[in-house]
Amino acid sequence: MSMNADGLKTVREIENTWIPLGDGCRLAARIWMPENAEKTPVPAILEYLPYRKRDGTADRDATTHPYMAAHGYACIRVDMRGNGDSDGLMEDEYLVQEQDDALEVIQWLTQQTWCSGSVGMIGISWGGFNGLQVAARQPDALKAVISICSTDDRYADDIHYMGGCLLNDNLGWASTMLAYSTRPPDPLVVGDNWRETWMNRLENLPFLAAPWLSHQHRDAYWQHGSICEDYEAIKTPVFLVGGWADGYTNTIFRMLKQFNCPVKALVGPWAHKYPHFAKPGPAVGFLQECIKFWDHWLKGKKTDTMDTPIQLYVQDSHPPLAMKDKISGNWIGQESWPSSDTRTQFLYPSGNRLENIPGSGLCEIHTPQTLGSRGGRWFPMGTGPDLPVDQQTDDQEARVFESLPLESDLTICGAPVLKISLASDQPFGLIAVRLNDVRPDNSIARMSYGVLNLTHYQSHEHPEPLVPGQSYSVTIQMNEIGWTLKPGHRIRLSLSNTYWPLIWPSPGFVTLTMDLSGTCLELPVLAAKKISPPMLPPESGAPLEQTVIRPSKLDWTVEEDIKTHALTTRNLEDYGERIISSHGLRTSLTGTETWSAGREDPFSPRGNIEIETLTARGEWQINTRVNTRMRADENNFYVSAEVTALEGEEQVFHKCWDYTIKRNLV
Repeated sequence: MSMNADGLKTVREIENTWIPLGDGCRLAARIWMPENAEKTPVPAILEYLPYRKRDGTADRDATTHPYMAAHGYACIRVDMRGNGDSDGLMEDEYLVQEQDDALEVIQWLTQQTWCSGSVGMIGISWGGFNGLQVAARQPDALKAVISICSTDDRYADDIHYMGGCLLNDNLGWASTMLAYSTRPPDPLVVGDNWRETWMNRLENLPFLAAPWLSHQHRDAYWQHGSICEDYEAIKTPVFLVGGWADGYTNTIFRMLKQFNCPVKALVGPWAHKYPHFAKPGPAVGFLQECIKFWDHWLKGKKTDTMDTPIQLYVQDSHPPLAMKDKISGNWIGQESWPSSDTRTQFLYPSGNRLENIPGSGLCEIHTPQTLGSRGGRWFPMGTGPDLPVDQQTDDQEARVFESLPLESDLTICGAPVLKISLASDQPFGLIAVRLNDVRPDNSIARMSYGVLNLTHYQSHEHPEPLVPGQSYSVTIQMNEIGWTLKPGHRIRLSLSNTYWPLIWPSPGFVTLTMDLSGTCLELPVLAAKKISPPMLPPESGAPLEQTVIRPSKLDWTVEEDIKTHALTTRNLEDYGERIISSHGLRTSLTGTETWSAGREDPFSPRGNIEIETLTARGEWQINTRVNTRMRADENNFYVSAEVTALEGEEQVFHKCWDYTIKRNLV
């Protein structure tokens, strides 16, 4: 086997190859493998995504797959059906067809001369989802899965709904997928029929916000692809990876409790990115951890990958900034979850305090529609200003309860829980709960939060209208967190019945009445921290060679109308323009999300998302434009979308969607 100066295997790249499927569709794949893999076969690592291997994930692929190939693996990055350079059409996410195609790809891999017959799957987000979903199908060749920032429950913990509340990222993600799916395949890969393939995709584009919004409860639509329906179906070893700043961290701890297969977990301070380059840092030697995991489960080598199966980064309290390069803290090791080192501390709202004994009396929660503008994104990427900022503005109009200053260190590690007794004056309502760290400088950092549609308090499958004035005992589990507060810090519980623009508001004015005698905050407190040595520093492959024409720019602004106090939040995501050196493709993607709401009008909220893409080489140039909108009244959601495509200066495609979708206890 050919080796380079570092003792690693020399890597050969196949820029594109076609994987034939049984129905005649071909999937486009990019492969990195050891140079002599045909003579000495190696395990295959599959990453299977809709995000365009040619340009969309090219930066990340360059740092990841060549590195693993140099350590003795064949890495295959496949464009899913209907995306990138692959044939066919994609109708929705996580369909049976998607899994069936993956099973055929795995079978194809085992038949290649360079493959030893053992296959692993790796992926983040969509790729993390389908790695688990395919594992549940139990193909013989799939021996291990690394799933990053993924979920076991497509309704309770995905980008569509949270606690039975509608996430505004439901519209955001549908808009992003429209933008991805409108882009053409590369003529240098697919040949002269690129335009026919592109036009077929455009004519059959789904606007996915509509079906996602049509399934407002946890029905069979969401149960499909949710591996929590049968955890026992997962037999392969699984490496679960996530970050405290990401939207998917809760699922890791559920799966740790439920899986019977070999499982390990790594949770750092990161947002929605691979840990060897994620922010907030510290970035870590994630790829080295992957190699140890693959070596153990795909090659049968003895490694220490399972010696400390759970590694968590406990963050020190840090300033509430929208962007953070690095957060101080410590790595701790755990053998199992829930941790035997954790005890529950009980705190009780009383007056405006958090006390050690139960409180009494009633208080009302009625907050303006605009509360929540400092909450950041549901799943931050960490590449721009998208983390929660100082909570003072949101707390000014929330119902808050605060502890006395702490006298010693307190480490919260796990999911805080609020058990609350309350009544609504309407047959609907929601509650948003934030756990905040009031720092000695009086800045307020959000440690964790949770939301609940109160009609879902017993069930996401079968919600029921509330009886106005009737008291309900409700449990809200906040997001998992690892956070250390120092002496002098105070714990603050902040309650509201709005949280805009993270979630869509209730279908009318609501006042909640809270019974303090039936309310308790439960904090999972780590009694003893088993400090682990720092993780290895990150290693990776060489960065993608490219020419940057326009650098990226990401921004987040909140504007207030001084007369009406209406708020408008804008998120600019300009990923710049660049030319990829290896094949000369010039690309850009620019988007703006605008969310507006009046202070006292639950029917004033509006969402508008605009995205423009460029795909070009020389005189060949394709632009696509996506514009989506959403509003609601008491009875219905109204969502619309418009797609325009240009070839050069000529408009070659235009399509509009317009849906009215009945609200059903959301």
